[in-house]
Amino acid sequence: MHRYFIYLAYDGTNYHGWQIQPDRISVQECFMKALSTFLQRDVEVIGAGRTDTGVHASLMVAHFDSETLLDTQLVTTKLNRMLPRDISVFKVCEVKPTVHARFDATSRTYKYYVTTVKYPFNRLYAARPFFALNFEKMNEAAATLFDYTDFTSFSKLHTAAKTNNCRIMHAAWTQEDEHTWVFTIKADRFLRNMVRAIVGTLFEVGRGLKTIEEFRDVIEQKDRCEAGHSADAKGLFLVDVGYRDDIFANS
Repeated sequence: MHRYFIYLAYDGTNYHGWQIQPDRISVQECFMKALSTFLQRDVEVIGAGRTDTGVHASLMVAHFDSETLLDTQLVTTKLNRMLPRDISVFKVCEVKPTVHARFDATSRTYKYYVTTVKYPFNRLYAARPFFALNFEKMNEAAATLFDYTDFTSFSKLHTAAKTNNCRIMHAAWTQEDEHTWVFTIKADRFLRNMVRAIVGTLFEVGRGLKTIEEFRDVIEQKDRCEAGHSADAKGLFLVDVGYRDDIFANS
């Protein structure tokens, strides 16, 4: 058995997230249909994680199995011809048979984009809050995330997650240009809705509705009702998934 990683990107605007759902179109479903058609058999595709409805990915990783050795460049080319215009494949490569796209990932990185002006060409890919934000205060609040591991307050309720503990490695706002700010956050794992809930609560700090200590209190309460509203999905991108170097078939 041969296992392959697929590195892909998608515009999440028209999809109900990555994961297959009844009666709703998902990225995973589109991908499995295209790959199954190309390989002429049913194929399961397992993603490194699940993005919510409307969330984008500039880099997602998924794996699938094949009983035969495949021409990875041919698979890449054929999939790009078969997939919709809002899903693309960067590359396909063979990994060791036991490597799992989700369970062997060592980190995930997300970026959340905020624009301060109306601009037609980013309306689907950046949030535009209709209030002034103090990004310096938001960065002070973001720095407190490193002091905690339990992020129940930023998790979607009633999920099947066995633990709400995550190890955050990076969390900071940076200014990309005159009108664009980006929140980059990296962790070993993320809870459902976690990044959008963190950003929504940071917005409250940036608006002066919460102090830094009150942001800490939100985390310590371990109660989703204490956090702010989830930020708009369209501003969020999965941008990287990390793995060890020795996962590849020839390593």
